[in-house]
Amino acid sequence: MEALAVTLEPYKDRIGMSAAIITVVQFFSGVFVINDIRKRGSTEGFSAGPFLGGSVFCLLNIQFGQMLRDDAMIQVNFIGLALNIVYVCAFYLFTVGAAKTKVWGQIGVAGAVVAGILSYVQYEDPQLVEFRFGVILTVILLLLVGMPLLGLGEILKKKCTEGLPFPIICAGTLVSLSWLLYGIVLRNDFIVVQNLIALALCSVQLALFAIFPSKPASKVTQKPTTKKTN
Repeated sequence: MEALAVTLEPYKDRIGMSAAIITVVQFFSGVFVINDIRKRGSTEGFSAGPFLGGSVFCLLNIQFGQMLRDDAMIQVNFIGLALNIVYVCAFYLFTVGAAKTKVWGQIGVAGAVVAGILSYVQYEDPQLVEFRFGVILTVILLLLVGMPLLGLGEILKKKCTEGLPFPIICAGTLVSLSWLLYGIVLRNDFIVVQNLIALALCSVQLALFAIFPSKPASKVTQKPTTKKTN
């Protein structure tokens, strides 16, 4: 890794800037998922989890940015938080029937997680909170990246990737790769390990798109033909 770090050292600022830009672009990938839901007129087969998880992650990253006094991190995650809230609202709008109750339950769980972590941050030892909060964010990131794999059983059963948010997964792959390179340049093992695992999870999900079609195969039934004999 040291040899690669030396090679990338002259491009440190460009890699960091690229990582930030790609991260902002990733936040807009949810637009494509919401558009697919709009076309179908229903959220059936989709989950609000990625949007709620994104809201939680961005909100906590704003807190982390305040701890680090990193204005860039705060600004980027404010954009992400605003967009993910819009996605959650749009998802709820297209949710029908009893499924709305499930969405409210997920929102409640997300709110409880945020409240619990922020409360912990206020009472933790200032000398320990930065590292431990970083570990918490890493766990949440990996759960968020790997969330689509929770439906792996259904994907294998249907033999299609319908419902998997391809734009979000694809953008997540690029984000993980860019921050992995930036972590190598910084020689920061924490960033490298975090994004290496995230990249592996994204690669597994992208492999599913290469193996299975995006739509289930239509079942074609043929009527038996009878041959007349004289």
